[in-house]
Amino acid sequence: MAVREGSLEAPKRLPIEWETEAYYDLDKLNHELERVYDICHGCRRCVSLCQSFPVLFDLVDNSPTLEVDGVAKADFMKVVDHCYLCDLCAETKCPYVPPHEWAVDFPHMMLRAKATRFRNESAPWRDRLLTSTDVTLAAAALPGVAQAVNASLKMPFVRNQLDRFVGLHADAPMPEFHRRSAKSVVGDSGAATAVQATDRTAGKLAIYVTCFGNHNEPGVVEDLAAVLQHNDIPVHVVRDDKCCGMPKLDLGDLEAVRRLKDHNIPRLLELVDRGFDLTAPIPSCVLMYKQELPLMFPNDPDVARVGRAFFDPFEYLMLRAKAGLMKTDWKQGLGKVAYHAACHQRAQGMGARTRELLQLIPDSEVTVIDRCSGHDGTYAVKSETYAFAKKICAPVVDRVTRAEAQVFGSDCPMAGRMIEHGYEGAAKHMHPITMVRKAYGI
Repeated sequence: MAVREGSLEAPKRLPIEWETEAYYDLDKLNHELERVYDICHGCRRCVSLCQSFPVLFDLVDNSPTLEVDGVAKADFMKVVDHCYLCDLCAETKCPYVPPHEWAVDFPHMMLRAKATRFRNESAPWRDRLLTSTDVTLAAAALPGVAQAVNASLKMPFVRNQLDRFVGLHADAPMPEFHRRSAKSVVGDSGAATAVQATDRTAGKLAIYVTCFGNHNEPGVVEDLAAVLQHNDIPVHVVRDDKCCGMPKLDLGDLEAVRRLKDHNIPRLLELVDRGFDLTAPIPSCVLMYKQELPLMFPNDPDVARVGRAFFDPFEYLMLRAKAGLMKTDWKQGLGKVAYHAACHQRAQGMGARTRELLQLIPDSEVTVIDRCSGHDGTYAVKSETYAFAKKICAPVVDRVTRAEAQVFGSDCPMAGRMIEHGYEGAAKHMHPITMVRKAYGI
């Protein structure tokens, strides 16, 4: 029987068998890498997504056999080094993901390679520090420290030294640290508001602020809370929480992911039991609870319950809108908007909900950009990968320019910062939830 070519079915992500010893067997890993690389070599559909695929295809094209069997096993990890687990190849491009019989899941194969390397070699101290976001971001945002860090990151001498001795590129976009965290600014509200549930939403929402939202983007969290309150949705801010684990997942430190899961899930489940839905302002954190943790812990009912309760903010608002429960008392339009759809939002498979909501605002013309920004966690700030990140982002910047946008933004604040880093026009960067708050005039 001939193997059917490709698939039009929705991708089915299979459980990650990371708790078995076979998962870390180097020979078995190399066999699977060679199998999948060979399929990718014959397809090449993902060549424009990220640097992993050009690296792979160059290795093949420069090998003595012009096939994957001519690539040295020692070079296989060069492909892994450029994967930042955006998931776009599996969710939007690959015709061979399960249920196809070839069962290609490129991101989760890259995760296996990262985890195997981490178990055998650990990771550079820089990468371990950058992915310890609970500690690093909180320390950099301390009163007195935040101002010094922000000022230092604008000094060429400091940036050059960080490039030389730490491996943080001197030209890479760096986040701003805020002395006042989101948790200190945004409080619970709307407790006296009558809760209006729908068939999909409970009607009251707990915001998992996230490390980045708490210390680097408190204004986005504040805007999200304001929009929810304007729509009569009671808001609770999750406080005794830790990082979602996505940075450690990208590092391959899966035991650290387990420890963070063990801390967060009971606290989030308690809110679910109190009738709250859950959301977060960073798409990566939502994806972690919706997809990655359920696939890592497929037999944990608590993880599954928390995952089902998690919503992207715009997914939640559009569910409310379709039930007639979202206010349309817009005060102003947005004009021409260039909207970048974040990779980890697209990977949630929920549709273009941010675009749909922005298009509800009168006098707003929305141009959607469905390409990766190249920032992707720490990839854009590392000395060895910054240039690749900038190259990946260039088409996005070009689309913003050609849209003649008056405002542009992304659901991912880091992606928005990366686009702004390469953009030379007069348009302003603004998170989409901030755009909505502005349109409401609140």
